[in-house]
Amino acid sequence: MTQTPRVRAVLTSSCILAAFAILDGCGPVRNQQFRSSFLPPAPVAESSTEYLSEPPPVTKEFAKELPQLFPVEPALAKNSAADLRLRKAEDKFNEGKQAYQAGNIVEARRLFNEAVDVLLSSPESADRGKAERRLDQMVDAIYRYDMNGLGAAEDADKVVFDKAPLDGILEMTFPIDPGLKPKVSEEVHATVSQLPLEESDSVLSYIHFFSTEGGKKILTAGLRRAGRYRPLIERVLSEEGVPQELIYLAQAESGFLPRAVSYKSAAGMWQFLAWRGKEYGLQVTKYGDDRLDPEKATRAAARHLRDLYQQLGDWYLAMAAYNCGPGCVDRAVQRTGYADFWTLRNLNVLPKETANYVPAILAITIMAKNPKDYGLEGIEVDRPIEYDTVKLDTTTNLALVADAVERPISEIRELNPSLLRGIAPSGAELRVPKGATHALMAALENVPATKRDSWRMHRVEKGESLAAIAKRYGTPASAIVSANNGAIAAPEAGDVLLIPASYREPVPKVRRAAATPKRTAARTTGTAAARTTVARTHTVAKASTHSTVRNTAVRRVPAKVLNQRAPARRMRTAHAGSAAGGQ
Repeated sequence: MTQTPRVRAVLTSSCILAAFAILDGCGPVRNQQFRSSFLPPAPVAESSTEYLSEPPPVTKEFAKELPQLFPVEPALAKNSAADLRLRKAEDKFNEGKQAYQAGNIVEARRLFNEAVDVLLSSPESADRGKAERRLDQMVDAIYRYDMNGLGAAEDADKVVFDKAPLDGILEMTFPIDPGLKPKVSEEVHATVSQLPLEESDSVLSYIHFFSTEGGKKILTAGLRRAGRYRPLIERVLSEEGVPQELIYLAQAESGFLPRAVSYKSAAGMWQFLAWRGKEYGLQVTKYGDDRLDPEKATRAAARHLRDLYQQLGDWYLAMAAYNCGPGCVDRAVQRTGYADFWTLRNLNVLPKETANYVPAILAITIMAKNPKDYGLEGIEVDRPIEYDTVKLDTTTNLALVADAVERPISEIRELNPSLLRGIAPSGAELRVPKGATHALMAALENVPATKRDSWRMHRVEKGESLAAIAKRYGTPASAIVSANNGAIAAPEAGDVLLIPASYREPVPKVRRAAATPKRTAARTTGTAAARTTVARTHTVAKASTHSTVRNTAVRRVPAKVLNQRAPARRMRTAHAGSAAGGQ
């Protein structure tokens, strides 16, 4: 049959189509994902961590075969609750910076606190990690503002922050003394400890470091100072159900310095960041910082460590998390599949400081429990601190307290390291030298309640005139006469005068110590025994009278001491107070 051109064209097309059909049937079956790609796209899921989501995944086949049909473009994610929370915190923080730059310090502090509170309210979710990272950054920035201008001290010469002794050292590596291993291995197996002990190479390296001149100096100073707080710490650790050996975590963190500050803005004996401390009841206010309170901070640290142990199931991981945060450790465990500190350390998935943090604590523990083997048996530890507690119902100047009990203000400050502005707020439980409660209460009875934040007391020295006293305190003689009800035309030696003074906001400057200050405290030989005496609490009543106080029974103290000009000295006794609460 003769084929017309039209018929030939139809047949040709049919053959081509048939060939393509055969080839398609012989080829590999396409993935269902490819076929479903032609369906309408699904709604874009909300991003929980980023403002912009990553492009959707594209199969290899699809991208190779038809790239021109479906160009991939980043999809905008909807604002999640976490994003909104972050933006709100940023807005508050920026407003705080503006207030600070304008000189409105009170408003700046309020706004900074609100920014931190917003981030602390982040729920436990995938977004929590991002909130914590931003919180760390924000806290560091706020701390720098605080040190520069928000204020935490009455006077640069009176409040001193100490450098954390191991700050930066934990990021260093040290050689291993091969001769140590047999001895340490024997000690580990013979030592009774609630905390598991190890003699790994990293532990040996830190034993070697603490055996050197510089390392031993740091360790000895800390163990000596630990005597002041050992009864308190051991009691709190026992009450919270955590190993007693965790007392040496405080040695690694601060060397038992209540006002230690790290370059990461952690503060106190247990080195809490502000936001972490707040989670455990440690407040930072206009008047002070609870992170610097030995008892409250110890309570908070014990509870934090217990929570970390319950979360991670291992004390080594709990200690690591105390250093770098639970999120850091949890991510390392999830990434590797190993819930073992030493494995994580060997895989280099932990920060270097954290990798050395646990071995350093174990090294300190082993050495402290075997003092004779490391030349530590002769350390004369400080006496445990003892004090009485007085509950104040009015804002009270610490200088007035020192005047009333006739002790140097440095001693009052040392008993109350968390009070940074020289002022104890109303409702505070002020610690005073043991046995001084009665003298304080009797003295404050003569000071108007509204004047206790500024007025002073002065015992008249032999030969002192009213004019000389007025000049010393920078107040008119007539004001002194009026404050004492006009009863002091000619003050006599031994008289205690009320000195009116205008309250001035303390200078917002803080001097950080370049090195650990010299210790001048009394020492006692041997380990610190549990000599804790229950602190007595008294409430100071408001006074409405003001008259001359003639108390000849009170021990006479040189005027220079009452005038806060005596050299600072460490107090000789310390704490037995009641209980109170890382990074």
